Amino acid sequence: MRFNRLDLNLLVALDALLSEKSITRAAGRLNLSQSATSGVLARLREYFKDELLVPVGRTLILTPLATSLCDPVRKVLLQIQATIDIRPEFDPQTASRAFRILASDYISTVLLGDLGQRFASDAPNITLDVLPTTSSPIDLLERAEVDLIVLPRKFIAETHPVQVLFEETYTCIAWTGNTQVGETLTLDQYMALGHVSSRFGAAVTSFEEWFLKISGYDRRIEVTTTNFTSIPHFVIGTNRIATMHTRLARTLARYYPIRLLPPPLDIPALEMCMQWNHFLDRDPSHIWLRSVLADIARADPFGNPSGKPGFTMQREQGQDDEQAPALAACS
Repeated sequence: MRFNRLDLNLLVALDALLSEKSITRAAGRLNLSQSATSGVLARLREYFKDELLVPVGRTLILTPLATSLCDPVRKVLLQIQATIDIRPEFDPQTASRAFRILASDYISTVLLGDLGQRFASDAPNITLDVLPTTSSPIDLLERAEVDLIVLPRKFIAETHPVQVLFEETYTCIAWTGNTQVGETLTLDQYMALGHVSSRFGAAVTSFEEWFLKISGYDRRIEVTTTNFTSIPHFVIGTNRIATMHTRLARTLARYYPIRLLPPPLDIPALEMCMQWNHFLDRDPSHIWLRSVLADIARADPFGNPSGKPGFTMQREQGQDDEQAPALAACS
């Protein structure tokens, strides 16, 4: 089929070339030989009267025209897929497909492990690919390179559907042998003790760290790690403490000699949400996935801790949001 002299079959190849920026990787994605893919690129260059991809050293970079084509081409393909790929029903017991979810190790621990168990029992031919968080998760969502992203509400895109999974609060953890703290933490103790924190790259910090800084609190951070689940390893055997998501802390307390303490200050709670590309909104398999994940989130084995004294309260309106977008990858 042609439109304005362009073979529409070439759109799929164009999308692969623009996103992979590599003839070899695009060929693998298209299930074509490298020579055939090079031929497709030549036809696209002829049509657009533009090089589209140009070599710089050992890599290929997009021309300005190619860059401008990335999102429109992807959206056209997604619209076509959403139009022709709707199935009247979805049977997880017989269906065969893969789901890709972008989430932190925190979400993998408190939610996605149970999702994997549900797949094993209810959807034996469905696979789960969990992608690590990035500093630009919305880009992957826009291009439908992931089925879901799981983030705090504050960091989701306004242009795609969203569903709240649960409200998360914060708690402090300490080694059970830590003699510097009792059953509670005072603010003075909190500021005097060494802390373990998490950071994802040079510019991406955790939500509680960002909140404490804008609130004027400068903790003494002794250890910084690149994920949440390793935090207890740097607390155990020391007098350090850490501030972390309550669901995760309670899960880890099953396996590590740590105890949970209410923070001495109110760190705002987070609404943890799942978001998907609007082109997938009516996809029966996607509807099933979202329903299962929502069921798992509601079945919190610990209950909702937000009403406990010393835990967190809802975020107040008008709080400084200038640095918040950089936190999406790690909250």
